[in-house]
Amino acid sequence: MTRFALEVTLLWAAVGLYGLSTAFFANAVIFGHPQRVRWGRGLALAGLVPHGAALVIRWVAVGHGPYILKYEVLASNAWIAVAALVLFLWRRPTWGALALVVLPLSILAMGLGLFSNSEVREIPPSLRSIWLIFHITFAKLSAASFLLSLAAAVVILLRSRKTAWKWMERVPPSDVLDAYQVRFIGFGFLFWTITIAAGSIWAHQSWGRYWGWDAIETWSLVSWLAYGSVLHARLFFRLRPTATAWFSVGAFAVFILALLILPFIMPSLHAAYFQ
Repeated sequence: MTRFALEVTLLWAAVGLYGLSTAFFANAVIFGHPQRVRWGRGLALAGLVPHGAALVIRWVAVGHGPYILKYEVLASNAWIAVAALVLFLWRRPTWGALALVVLPLSILAMGLGLFSNSEVREIPPSLRSIWLIFHITFAKLSAASFLLSLAAAVVILLRSRKTAWKWMERVPPSDVLDAYQVRFIGFGFLFWTITIAAGSIWAHQSWGRYWGWDAIETWSLVSWLAYGSVLHARLFFRLRPTATAWFSVGAFAVFILALLILPFIMPSLHAAYFQ
């Protein structure tokens, strides 16, 4: 078996385990079998093993972390998101409903990555910097935090429906969900701030300027302002959980646009290296 075939096999194995995990979480939350949360959590944890092994194999083969091509970016972002979910559910096992948002979106990201360009590409010498590591690491951490905030927001919105499903009574109350939603946004906002700051320093080292109003830079700033506005409105204007949740969903859409869509479709310095 070739190295790439082994990578793909491991990633598909992880997708299968995440799919089974989603099914157990759905059974636990929707049909009222809370003991099966442990199975769902265990399967998600098991999926992280082949998933992580595939990323390590890729890392060793190409000589840099999984953050250049869409194939690498989506796979590594999904790993961080699932790992963050498992860690959170280890402390809050009654919050299995979040997995019904995080796991399907992670599977979708991995699927999109598996069907995209997977050629080996080296990092140009001019871009090799410790600030690149900070930039990429905190971007992935912010993506995981914002995804958890989205999951909390979706559950809040489903719970607030006048014709809410009966099983929604088994999820945490809206005010508790809202408190954690704001915490997730706060962590993500902090990580995203570090991402942008590290990217500016890295840009100065590589291209001689801190900020060039590149399309991706601009939209990263827009997404930062969007989440900053959510936090400001929630903390200073005392928004209700439902209103905060809608703003959170909108901010996440802007964030995904900046992080995972525009870098691959718009002409920019980022797009030149991350196709």
